[in-house]
Amino acid sequence: MLRGWRSAAAACARRLGSPSRVPSMAKSKFEYVRDFEADDALLPNCWIVVRLDGRNFHRFAEQHEFKKPNDDRALHLMTKCAETVMQELEDIAIAYGQSDEYSFVFKKKSKWFKRRASKFMTHVVSQFASSYVFYWKDYFKDQRLLYPPGFDGRIVLYPSNQNLKDYLSWRQADCHINNLYNTVFWMLVQRSGLTPVQAQDRLQGTLAGDKNEILFSEFNINYNNEPLMYRKGTVLIWQKVNEVITKKIKLPKETEEKEVEVTRTRTKVVPLHCDIIGDQFWEEYPEILAEDS
Repeated sequence: MLRGWRSAAAACARRLGSPSRVPSMAKSKFEYVRDFEADDALLPNCWIVVRLDGRNFHRFAEQHEFKKPNDDRALHLMTKCAETVMQELEDIAIAYGQSDEYSFVFKKKSKWFKRRASKFMTHVVSQFASSYVFYWKDYFKDQRLLYPPGFDGRIVLYPSNQNLKDYLSWRQADCHINNLYNTVFWMLVQRSGLTPVQAQDRLQGTLAGDKNEILFSEFNINYNNEPLMYRKGTVLIWQKVNEVITKKIKLPKETEEKEVEVTRTRTKVVPLHCDIIGDQFWEEYPEILAEDS
């Protein structure tokens, strides 16, 4: 059977001629349809930001009984998915996430997939979504995944370093605003017994100082003591990390192998929960914006 298949393949090769002729002969009259594909190459020398958001995640969170106002399981799962994206895809310099969104920043000089927008967006979103389903059981244990989540994505270009820093500052400011509101809202519902509508009415028109006062005076909560992950979101960067591993080696003049500890340096994705609006972060990690990084 195998010999017969090889004979048929050889005969086919003889009919087609030499390998150098195959590409020209493989074309067909239908190939003109490729001309309908849009040229979606992104502008050069710009930071490429792919931001994804959960689709109908309010409903998804309710049906999967997420804890309010923050569910550590969900936040850590989002970060795990983002780490997977950075490990699998090239040229991501930094990522930032909060709630059900994550932003991935590709280097200005990235030539990945010829800078085709569709490739950037589809690869990021599909890798993230599949990772969410794959790693779900590691974080939610006995909570069954009732249906697959959906994520949508968008691409924005930022020509300057300051534009990019302002974008990330905007997302972190949004994290603070939303988390402060949600923290007060759910305290009013869970501990004061207000209905969601009543809690919403109570907070209408309030400023940040008003919300902080409600938390402190009514619930003895200092918002500044809330976990940084809730207030600042999660920043993912590349860092060199020393790892100690155990290896078996055979020493000279000895018959048996011995276990020894070896330290090696690896570049890993590291999560941080810190302020990125001020200058300190960028001064501490200048390689993120470096042209030759």
